Amino acid sequence: QVQLVESGGGSVQLGGSLRLSCAASGSIFSVATMGWYRQTPGKQRELVAGITSTGNTNYEDSVKGRFTISRDNAVNTMYLQMNGLKPEDTAVYYCNAQVSGTYHPINFWGQGTQVTVSS
Repeated sequence: QVQLVESGGGSVQLGGSLRLSCAASGSIFSVATMGWYRQTPGKQRELVAGITSTGNTNYEDSVKGRFTISRDNAVNTMYLQMNGLKPEDTAVYYCNAQVSGTYHPINFWGQGTQVTVSS
């Protein structure tokens, strides 16, 4: 079983920065595709940024140039550096790990961390 624990959320003002961390237990981290998702009340969870096991990254359009996803396989941790934060970035941010299963991908989720940006 894999456990994912997020940290680093909080409250900041417009234009501020936060760095989220996702610490993973278990042995799959180095082969997992990792991602940060976010969710606001009444809306579906959306992918913010993803990073493959080889370091390829992708970003949701609204965060390009402001957010940076990275991972350190030596310490089983993924990060999301968020700069230039806007009120619309306010959400619960979730860490995701995806690995290949026999028939379909297997997903693991963290408990979420709240990010609040005020104007």
